[in-house]
Amino acid sequence: MIDVRVLRDDPQAIRAAQERRGESPAIVDDLLAADERRRSSIAAFEELRAEQKRLGKLIPAAEADEKQALLAKTKELSAEVKAAETQQNESAAAFEELLKAVPNVASPDAPAGGEENFTTIETHGTLRDFAAEGFEPRDHLELGELLGAFDTERGAKVSGARFYYLIGVGAQLELALVQLAMQRAAEWGFTPMIPPSLVGPEAMEGTGFLGQAADDVYYLPKDDLYLVGTSEVPLAAYHGGEILDAETLPRRYAAFSPCFRREAGSYGKDTRGIFRVHWFDKVEMFIYTTVEESYAYHERLLEWEKQWLDDLELPYRVIDTAAGDLGLSAIRKFDCETWLPSQQRYREVSSTSNCTDYQARRLNTRVRTAEGTVTAATLNGTLMASARTIIALLENHQQRDGSVVVPKTLRPFLGGREVLEPLGEST
Repeated sequence: MIDVRVLRDDPQAIRAAQERRGESPAIVDDLLAADERRRSSIAAFEELRAEQKRLGKLIPAAEADEKQALLAKTKELSAEVKAAETQQNESAAAFEELLKAVPNVASPDAPAGGEENFTTIETHGTLRDFAAEGFEPRDHLELGELLGAFDTERGAKVSGARFYYLIGVGAQLELALVQLAMQRAAEWGFTPMIPPSLVGPEAMEGTGFLGQAADDVYYLPKDDLYLVGTSEVPLAAYHGGEILDAETLPRRYAAFSPCFRREAGSYGKDTRGIFRVHWFDKVEMFIYTTVEESYAYHERLLEWEKQWLDDLELPYRVIDTAAGDLGLSAIRKFDCETWLPSQQRYREVSSTSNCTDYQARRLNTRVRTAEGTVTAATLNGTLMASARTIIALLENHQQRDGSVVVPKTLRPFLGGREVLEPLGEST
C-alpha cells in the first residue's frame, strides 16, 4: 500500500503518478474523503467511549435517584458506543479496501503512457545476418522438433493449450540453466532457496497480485490456496510480520520455482511453441533493504541480469517500462528483451522492479534502525525464465543443419557438450 502520510501531505504526487499510468486520478479524492470519514468515525467513537467511562466512574458514589439517571444514561450511551464502533470499523474497512486499490506511486523517471511508450536504455550484442550465412533461421518450435527438445502436442493432449513437455536435451538444457543461474546468484551474494508454489490469500494479496493481475492467478477454492505466478510472492511474504535489524540488510534470496499463469486476455497471442505458456520454471532474485537503498539495488539487479544474458551470449536490449505497463507494486521496472531471429524483434525474457515499501507495508515487514522502526523495501528481478530463455538460446545459436551451439558458460552443466545435434545425428 502507499504511505497514508504521502496521501495526506502530497496528494498531487499520487494524482500525477496515476495520470502517468494512464489511470484516473479521481481515486485520490475518493481516498481522501474515505480517510476523513474514517478519522471522524474514530474521533466520534472515542468521544462517546470516554463519556461512557466518565459516567461509569460516577455511578458508585451517586445517590439513589442520581444513580438511576446515570444508569439510564449509561445504557443509552452503550447503544451509541456500539453503533459508533460499527461505523468506525466499516469506515476503516472501506478506507483499507480503497487504499489497496491504489498502485504504488510511479517514479517520475518512468516514461508516461502504456505498453508501447517504453524507452530503450541500451542495446547489447550483434544481430546475426542469417542471409549472409546462407540460410533462413528456423523458429524455436522447428528447432525443438529437430532436437527432440519439447513436445507441445502431447502437452496439449494431457493438460490443454499452452502446456508442453521438455524432453531429452530440452530437459537437460533447463536443468543446466537452473544450475548456472543458481551458481551465479550465490556468487553475487544471494541465498539459494526453493519456496512453496502454493500460498495463502494473505501472501498473494500482500504482494499485489489479487489486484490488477487477479485474472491471471490460479486459485484452489477447496484449500483457499493460490498457485504462484512468480516466486516473488513467497519471497515477499517470507519475512511478513517481522522486524529486521538494519545491520542484517540487504537480505538477498534467489529462488527456483515453477510458475503458473492463466494468461487471461492473451487469446490468440504467441500460440506457436512455448513462448506464452501456463507453466514454466524460473529463478528469481529478491532483495529486502531500505527505501533509501532500494534505488541503487534496482540498478544492481539490472546489472546482474545483463551479466547473465552476456554469459549466454545473447543479443538484447534494456527498456525502461512505461508507467502504464507497471505492476501494481512497482514504481519502476526495467525489462531485458532478447532478439528473436524468427520474429525479427526483441521479446522480454526478464525484468527487475523496485517496489519500495509498497509490498512490505501490506505484509507488515519492518526494519529496526537507530532512528526507529520503518517499513522495509522490496525488489525483485528475474534471472532465468526457462521457456523464454530456451527459445532465445535455440534461435540465436542455431546452425544451418538445425544444430545449436552451446554457450561456453553453459557447457560444464551439459557434460561438456558444445553442440546440440538434431535427432539421428551423433551427440
